[in-house]
Amino acid sequence: MRFDSGRVCLDLVATFTPHEGIRDGDELRLWLAGAGLVPDRTPLARVGADWVAAFRALRGDVETLVRAELLGSDPDEDALARVNALAAGPPPGVCAVRDQEGHLVRELCGGVECGALLAAVARDAVELLTDPGDLALLRACEGDGCTRVYLDTSRGHRRRWCSSELCGNRERVARHRRRVLAAGSH
Repeated sequence: MRFDSGRVCLDLVATFTPHEGIRDGDELRLWLAGAGLVPDRTPLARVGADWVAAFRALRGDVETLVRAELLGSDPDEDALARVNALAAGPPPGVCAVRDQEGHLVRELCGGVECGALLAAVARDAVELLTDPGDLALLRACEGDGCTRVYLDTSRGHRRRWCSSELCGNRERVARHRRRVLAAGSH
């Protein structure tokens, strides 16, 4: 799982590219911890098929809205209503507690609820979709076959790939191969 899209909601969208990344509760647990929505040691015993379905549904709605924004088209009103409804819910409560070494660490208070975690991701999507500065940085990867979206926070805002190490490197290798083949045909 990668967490380099620039927003939690975009990292959720990325869990479907190039294959389903949230197939079960275990993968959702990994994503929730990796995205920073829950501290690493948070017990997530109740994460099941219903949570997976809810996060996949939110992912689909966020992707629909982000793609519409990239295309300059009107948002899907049903998707927007569902994201807004989730975003209106209370986010998870956090508190600082002492760990075994006596350091303050972040912990979710009052238990872990699916609705609260969905609210946090949906609120991030609403913030993205209503922030002109972030919308101006929204990009679709130009990598061959890649469908990821990301925020281009590079210095010159000329980033073309979701990851220079992955899609960018594949493009550079393909360009090199084309040059070698062209040079060999002369």
